[in-house]
Amino acid sequence: MKYILVTGGVISGIGKGIIASSVGTILKSCGLHVTAIKIDPYINIDAGTFSPYEHGEVFVLDDGGEVDLDLGNYERFLDIRLTKDNNLTTGKIYQSVITKERRGDYLGKTVQVVPHITDAIQEWVMRQAKVSVDDDGVEPQVCVIELGGTVGDIESMPFIEAFRQFQFKVKRENFCNIHVSLVPQIVCRCSTPLDTAVKEKISMFCHVEPEQVICIHDVSSLYRVPLLLEDQGMVEYFCRRLDLPIEKRPHRMLTKWKEMSDRTDRLLEHTSIALVGKYTKLSDSYASVIKALEHSALAINYKLEVKYIDSADLEPSTQQEEPVKYHEAWQKLCSANGVLVPGGFGVRGTEGKIQAIRWARQQKKPFLGICLGMQLAVCEFARNVLGWQDANSTEFDPETKHPVVIDMPEHNPGQMGGTMRLGKRRTIFNSTSSILRKLYGDVEHVDERHRHRFEVNPELKHHFEEKGLRFVGQDLAGKRMEVIELEDHPYFVGVQYHPEFTSRPIKPSPPYFGLLLAAAAKLQSYLIKGCRLSPRDTYSDCSGSSSPDSELSDLKFLSV
Repeated sequence: MKYILVTGGVISGIGKGIIASSVGTILKSCGLHVTAIKIDPYINIDAGTFSPYEHGEVFVLDDGGEVDLDLGNYERFLDIRLTKDNNLTTGKIYQSVITKERRGDYLGKTVQVVPHITDAIQEWVMRQAKVSVDDDGVEPQVCVIELGGTVGDIESMPFIEAFRQFQFKVKRENFCNIHVSLVPQIVCRCSTPLDTAVKEKISMFCHVEPEQVICIHDVSSLYRVPLLLEDQGMVEYFCRRLDLPIEKRPHRMLTKWKEMSDRTDRLLEHTSIALVGKYTKLSDSYASVIKALEHSALAINYKLEVKYIDSADLEPSTQQEEPVKYHEAWQKLCSANGVLVPGGFGVRGTEGKIQAIRWARQQKKPFLGICLGMQLAVCEFARNVLGWQDANSTEFDPETKHPVVIDMPEHNPGQMGGTMRLGKRRTIFNSTSSILRKLYGDVEHVDERHRHRFEVNPELKHHFEEKGLRFVGQDLAGKRMEVIELEDHPYFVGVQYHPEFTSRPIKPSPPYFGLLLAAAAKLQSYLIKGCRLSPRDTYSDCSGSSSPDSELSDLKFLSV
């Protein structure tokens, strides 16, 4: 096993995650099996209880793990499937050590940071590095480890010490460190390429060879970062430093990345999507949603504009208190080519989301509702089509006479962390005419990731279907409503799951792909053609990766 540790200095958020993902990408393109681990030094057990404003999006894995958004980058760049143990936190480490101490595993010894915590960190990394992340079940050959925060943070110290020891445990030829730092003008991050003299100066003061100073300057697209690393000889360096079993330079996989990057720079046509949410002041709150939209826009050769709208600004109370903000929000919504209401929690802004959904339904604007977005679409329909004026979710109004969305029986309201319906679950399509089924490649079922505590009330299903809101996808038992579609509408779709978590740059998520097709007025012609250029042409059956040695399917872009 070869280990590559990525650390950061000067400032947090300098781009360690993209560097780690890009390093993994160029090594995988050489035919190696690559895995990734993210270390977060905070004391939380996982990211499940974070506010999106605190730490960005909570990314959900197949096994239900609620993890740091950087694991989303790893999965998208490397096209792999990770587990919750690929995200290591101080909380997890201390919890495991304290559990062992209570069990008597340390035989009465004084339990200390060194050696017990540091040993636990090393054991966790070595154990998790061997877990397969590819569909072929092959054990990884390279593990890329990203240490969050910056070197010098007090909470990072046990991890720094653990890896200081680790380099001797696994031997020099199996371990190397990439340090991402800032070159103010801001491997080295900067706005323009560094000249040779600057690289030589960094080399001298950092005690590394000049070839080990890699410049990652600002580029037009994140997809160009792996290409930039490869151009500066990083593969050749790793081959020598880690004695990697690589016989050829990266070719086919990186060729596709270059094609994709070039197309991104040449896009001429534009389309816009209104993202109506609660956390729109921080784009990282919806990181995977934005990426899924970008993947789909690129697949139809369109440049994407995301119009961020705080849902509370669409509500009548804002019209009274801040009329300018209210009218600006509505102007954004009305000028968009499509509407997306993503997942979320809490009552703030829900009425504004319902207003946006009503507008999209009545104006026949393409609409996609994710998780809470689907639930609110059901609430809106109940109020304005079925005439149930107080229809609501019991999350927001426990006393409503029309509880169209209810909490799930297994939900434990006494504890917040890890109590939701999480991870990969199967959805069965019960209609052959479903638009979403066709977008998935006319499959009978799909496996997608979930993160929710509430669900559509199954006892009221028939009331909606009589008026044209069809529940075309359900769980295995036929009890949970997973997919809604509205008749006589260009594209009005809601899903209980989070398809954005399995979207890939060259394998766009079908629900998002459908939204972008509809927003560009291309969906009907695409369906008439039999979806022969469906995303499923380049979208593996379970959204996982193929072996890096297997033939990659051709990158296809649509001309519909």
